[in-house]
Amino acid sequence: MQHPDQKYVEALLKNDPFVLEELYEKFSGKIKWMILQNSGTETDAADIFQDALISIYNKAKTGNFELTCPMEAFLYLICKNKWLNVLNKRKTQKVTNTDTEGFNYIGEDSFRLAEDCIMHQERGALLAEKLSQMGESCKNLLKLSWSGLSMDEVAKKLNVTYAYARKKKSECMAKLITLVRQSPKFNSLKW
Repeated sequence: MQHPDQKYVEALLKNDPFVLEELYEKFSGKIKWMILQNSGTETDAADIFQDALISIYNKAKTGNFELTCPMEAFLYLICKNKWLNVLNKRKTQKVTNTDTEGFNYIGEDSFRLAEDCIMHQERGALLAEKLSQMGESCKNLLKLSWSGLSMDEVAKKLNVTYAYARKKKSECMAKLITLVRQSPKFNSLKW
């Protein structure tokens, strides 16, 4: 389900100055604090924050990105990972705080929520990719059945019998599951 913070993603896409200003005011200070506490500078923090927003914008630009967790947790997780990558590249600087200190500024529950959000989106993308590889009749049947219609309504819309619609849905689901499980991405998505 779409999170109310999707408004920030929409603001990035539309370049809405008022909502973007709110986004910076609400979240940039926490990112700055995290990076300053972990061998970074204010410039590093600004760069990481901007880079994270660009990443979110590029993902949203594809049209299949929906924020399902708080923007704060999602943005913090992205910035944390980007900053750890920078530190790994520098190798000369050590992280001054452990995970249980600076990187948990928002809280472990928020990280888990953000990670779950990312995992959910990646699973959805894999499912959509495999669904697009199926025949039109399976795609239509599955999309209608997932839209909230009863199987009786689905059967009527497709002009088939209820029994045929249920049997066909079962076959299509089995095929979709097989396609998803055969994907190299399947194991990394912790189904």
